[in-house]
Amino acid sequence: MTRIWPGVIEHFKEFLPISYKTPIITLYEGNTPIVKAENLEYKIEKEYGIKLNIYLKYEGANPTGSFKDRGMTVAISKAKEENSKIIICASTGNTSASAAAYAAKANMRCVVLIPYGAIALGKLSQAVMHGAEVFAIKGNFDDALKLAKEISQKYPIKLVNSLNPYRIEGQKTASFEIIEQLGFIPDYQFMPVGNAGNITAYWRGYKEFVNLPKETKIKKFKVEDNKLPKMMGFQAKGAAPIVLGKPIKNPKTIATAIRIGNPASWKGALQAKDESKGVIDTVSDREILQAYYTLSSLEGLFIEPASAASIAGIIKYLKIGYFKKFKSSKYIPKIVAILTGHGLKDPDCAIDTSKKYVKIKKIPPEIKTIIKELKL
Repeated sequence: MTRIWPGVIEHFKEFLPISYKTPIITLYEGNTPIVKAENLEYKIEKEYGIKLNIYLKYEGANPTGSFKDRGMTVAISKAKEENSKIIICASTGNTSASAAAYAAKANMRCVVLIPYGAIALGKLSQAVMHGAEVFAIKGNFDDALKLAKEISQKYPIKLVNSLNPYRIEGQKTASFEIIEQLGFIPDYQFMPVGNAGNITAYWRGYKEFVNLPKETKIKKFKVEDNKLPKMMGFQAKGAAPIVLGKPIKNPKTIATAIRIGNPASWKGALQAKDESKGVIDTVSDREILQAYYTLSSLEGLFIEPASAASIAGIIKYLKIGYFKKFKSSKYIPKIVAILTGHGLKDPDCAIDTSKKYVKIKKIPPEIKTIIKELKL
């Protein structure tokens, strides 16, 4: 008998703050693919002489096309349990799309505050089509979040940004899922960092997993109980408040999903970095766009620009010699790169970037012309 995937809450219920009173609002999120990056591995070995095992966790396969759905299913379910009628969020795009979709499923009103002119149209179109009440404000994401917080404190409206603890609880399930799929905990996890809720959630998930009673662990889990990955988080160079150690008033980057100047989960990100002996570092827009095209063309996974920060981080750390100790080692490190959102979130960026690599030729409708161009 085929068992249909039940969604994040049903599958991981024993690890989540869910009771029999909680109405489960789900779009059957989770269970996203984890893809071995053989072509990228080959390219890296050829260029750097280092073997790496790289696995790509493709969160763009969630219902609204990003990792946000994992946390939103829990946040909206709990809001429904508390009889909330209206939710609100500030967003650079993915949160608004997810919040609007789950609010629609829950038959709730959704209010979205976005920075005027600073949201990818693919994401805005989702929020609008799901029936959200969208307000574009003059200011950046941080200004929008401040307003959303104030409104939720003064009126009967539930905030569903990652300041909502249920969001982090839902997002931590990705760590459990990675372990279930691979049968081990990776040595390194590379991921983008914007509002920093995701790196906070993954680290919580890994820590909780290794402390679970043995009878609840998956049978494939064979590594030592105290093993945890190094959390390698990357901000865009023009939007790197955690790296700089201070908020940025006007963050700038092509990667709109991580264009955040004052992350809500700043402390959680630093905790993940420090406890795991990992890093929070920067990658430039140029490095992001190069990784963006490289991954799509090599591995067939179409990602949004922010997702490419994880791949750009791997390449950067290869260049600075971070992995050189494995050059003469028999051990091949296991790396998971988190791909946070689908490429169709920002189609304009894809078209603009592809022009640097692919030229679309206009030709007459003749076979001989096509064959000639193909040099066959």
